[in-house]
Amino acid sequence: MSSEALSLWLSPPVLGLLGLCVGSFLNVVAHRLPRMMERDWWTDFAEQLSDGESFKRCFGHEPSKALQTTAKELAQEVEGLGSYGLAKPRSACPACGHQIAWHENIPVFGWLRLRGRCSACKTRISPRYPLLELLTGALFAATAWRFGAQPVALLWCALLAALVALAAIDWDTTMLPDSITLPLLWAGLAAASLGWTAVPLRNAVWGAIVGYLSLWVVYKLYKAATGKEGMGYGDFKLLAALGAWLGWEAILPIILMSSVIGAVVGITMKFTSGLREGGYVPFGPFLAGGGVVVVLAGTERVLGWIGQ
Repeated sequence: MSSEALSLWLSPPVLGLLGLCVGSFLNVVAHRLPRMMERDWWTDFAEQLSDGESFKRCFGHEPSKALQTTAKELAQEVEGLGSYGLAKPRSACPACGHQIAWHENIPVFGWLRLRGRCSACKTRISPRYPLLELLTGALFAATAWRFGAQPVALLWCALLAALVALAAIDWDTTMLPDSITLPLLWAGLAAASLGWTAVPLRNAVWGAIVGYLSLWVVYKLYKAATGKEGMGYGDFKLLAALGAWLGWEAILPIILMSSVIGAVVGITMKFTSGLREGGYVPFGPFLAGGGVVVVLAGTERVLGWIGQ
């Protein structure tokens, strides 16, 4: 491909449009992946509950008839589940079951054309859908501006797309799926080994180690002091993945930017009564936000902001 064609296809407007489309898919991921995980958990639980030998080894006696009946009923429920994934079934209105037509699924414009309501039952469609699409489009355009018309820009777009999906899922469910965080970690190490991220492999490996252990130590100290869990293991894995992509030097800037973003959002939610029960706010979205800032601004610039 000529340099002129590359400059066109990897320009901010074109990557911004690509980001809108990717953002539409990320809405599907954020909605369906947690439900896919729950189905897997219930399937595993049904299999475990039906394993009488395992039950006897663990508890020292045969499962009761009531428990055996429950195991059979749960197994039947699991077997009755239809196929469910990121591609199937087709997207539909949760209120009336109306299958969404292709033209209703056009990023942002489909929502605007419908005026934010289902075309069949007029149930309100959350503005979060077009907002997430716009956010992803803006991030892709910013990535094109930051890295220029180079194929590596697509690599960083993929990272930012994963961070958007993780932030949305964690905000909704307080879960950071291993199916995203772990491949993201290995992809960062692989990209460093191939010289695609300009981060030496040694720095990437130490970034993953420092990223994981820094939050793990905080988790252990907090739990020892309070008896409570201040964060989940998904946060450790996410910061490890960011360390693999950006190097160990980026860990401190990411944590500091995450804290700043979290403080601003937390204070805003407190004054607007938006905090969930118990005042708990997941840390994953702020880690993702800190990672985005460091990717687009650069580690050295962020360090300059904090006076380092």
